[in-house]
Amino acid sequence: MAAVSKLFYGRDRHATCAHPTISIDHSPPEVNRVHTKRFPYPGLGRCEAVVSDGMVYAVATDPALSDEIDAQTRNALLELDRILANAGSDKAGLLQATVYLSDIKQKRALDPIWIDWIGPEANWPQRACVGVDLDDGCLIEIVVTAKTL
Repeated sequence: MAAVSKLFYGRDRHATCAHPTISIDHSPPEVNRVHTKRFPYPGLGRCEAVVSDGMVYAVATDPALSDEIDAQTRNALLELDRILANAGSDKAGLLQATVYLSDIKQKRALDPIWIDWIGPEANWPQRACVGVDLDDGCLIEIVVTAKTL
């Protein structure tokens, strides 16, 4: 053992000099618990928003299912304003948006409405538009990620 002590401490372990003390904490590590708050659509098995670790994940469509893309876009954006506010955010907190369109050719009609709604450049998220099959009557669905404010 003396050889091992000399190897690690540079002196005999029985010498009168103090040895370094190593303190080992045996208490359980502190666990960072992530608080998650859900905003469910009653009876639909999904949420309009989930807030977790300071981030908001939300989806909005036109609750009225208007006939035209212009009206559905405006209504979906108003709905998104409501959802973000309930979740503790707003347009200024947006980081990412994916706009799903039932007909990608309708993007031309969406863009000016989006630009008017989103406001100054400081609010602009990364955005993508994708043409997909949506539920009957639904022309637009907007999925966003935002930070809480």
